[in-house]
Amino acid sequence: MTAGNNTLDEFYQQAASFMGKDIAELLPPGIQKEVGHFNVFDISKTIHEYKQKHIMPYNRRNYYKISLIRGKNRAEYADKVIEIKNNALLFASHKIPYHYIPLDENQRGSFCVFTDAFMVKNKSGLILDDLPIFKSGSVPIFEITDEQANELALVFKKMENEITSDYEFKYDLLRTYVTELLHYGQKLQPATTLTNTKNAASRIISLFIELLERQFPIESPNQQLTLRSANEYAERLAIHVNHLNKVLKENTGKTTTEIITGRILQEAKILLKQTSWSISEIAYSLGFEEVAHFSNFFKKQTSLTPLKFRA
Repeated sequence: MTAGNNTLDEFYQQAASFMGKDIAELLPPGIQKEVGHFNVFDISKTIHEYKQKHIMPYNRRNYYKISLIRGKNRAEYADKVIEIKNNALLFASHKIPYHYIPLDENQRGSFCVFTDAFMVKNKSGLILDDLPIFKSGSVPIFEITDEQANELALVFKKMENEITSDYEFKYDLLRTYVTELLHYGQKLQPATTLTNTKNAASRIISLFIELLERQFPIESPNQQLTLRSANEYAERLAIHVNHLNKVLKENTGKTTTEIITGRILQEAKILLKQTSWSISEIAYSLGFEEVAHFSNFFKKQTSLTPLKFRA
């Protein structure tokens, strides 16, 4: 593991605990020679915490994860719940918080974890955060058929075989397998998601959303939003706020302020449900000068106080 990769360290601590092994036993041979990190696991060997009805929580991870899930499960996102009856392909990154809940003991499949640095050497030119499956606001989990699941299982099996081999260029080959999974997921995306128009309105919307999402997730009570108003976003984008409002309203049906408010509310819900931070810490991190201002904002949007929502 790379020094300073705290969330990877936490991942390995949990995995080692679940599997009853030392962390050193889980690290792939020769990974210390690589820039970045990669590993692959059999889900059935890491899932026995289901017996304690334990939710596998979202960590504000600094790595990416691709999972082939075979079994009955539920994926809970901020505003959506996805029920998995048989098979699913799941893409996870630091941008998209979720809870993954096994619903029966028949859990099979595989998953791989990797960092952005690991894929830098990839010759395909893919930039992970530019892919729709890793875009914030998407729900990158796809129900798939048994035939598709069997096809994907072969890719993961190749990963499992290769990672223990002594082939000199095995990590180059593993990058190829990851790229294959990424392209598979891209093909499962709705065609409209992949459309890349070049008109001025789409560029403004894209840059605005990128600027907005760049502030999230909030990872520490000491972190604070730097942009909160429509004027601040318009200034950063070097356009008049009225023009920004017009473009967003015509294309999304919402004003700049409504979109900003919705994203702050989404993050507030995540922090209230998935952290133990105090209400005052959450209020500060979201840019509210007073706890009362945050409470009034949250109640206006949800009809609940932050404490009642958290309960």
